[in-house]
Amino acid sequence: MKMTRHFFVSDDLDDLERFEEELEATGFVTPQIHVLSLDDTAVASHNRLHSVVSLMRRDIIHSTLIGAGVGLCVSVLILLVAHFAGWTQSPAGWLPFVFLAVIALGFFTWEGGLWGIQQPNVHFKKFEGYLKAGRHVFFVDMVPGRGQRKILAEVVKNHPSISASGVDEGAPHWVVFWQHRLKRFFTESFP
Repeated sequence: MKMTRHFFVSDDLDDLERFEEELEATGFVTPQIHVLSLDDTAVASHNRLHSVVSLMRRDIIHSTLIGAGVGLCVSVLILLVAHFAGWTQSPAGWLPFVFLAVIALGFFTWEGGLWGIQQPNVHFKKFEGYLKAGRHVFFVDMVPGRGQRKILAEVVKNHPSISASGVDEGAPHWVVFWQHRLKRFFTESFP
């Protein structure tokens, strides 16, 4: 089940920290809440703010998947050309062409990932103007049907310096669930 991601923009990190504390007090878990900012030092000085990890800032996953798609197409093309050209009828058979197809798939997947390291996350590109202006983007992933939208609307009313800035598709529910479970396991099992 996909979550919905609600974006907010503010230039007051202290207010965002209070906003996150209020959300967590009403039942939101830390992996549902993130702050994206170009001023990582200021965000790190606020202990309660959950900063966006570097992997999420870059477009690695999206670009790697695109590269894998291109690699898959090239691999299929290699195998089709080898088959219809009759090259597989040689004593070597399919083996060299299968190896070439696997290498092409790996190469294009790798190139996609390398391209993604250089690019900002496609979901955050629309906020580049805010970030360059020194503002901070706060986003919350919400589980549909659990009443969290109403709770979020009530908490937002207490923070006039925070403005809503859109809704998008969020992380899969299972990712947030396991991040929360893993954190609880390590903090409660190994104090």
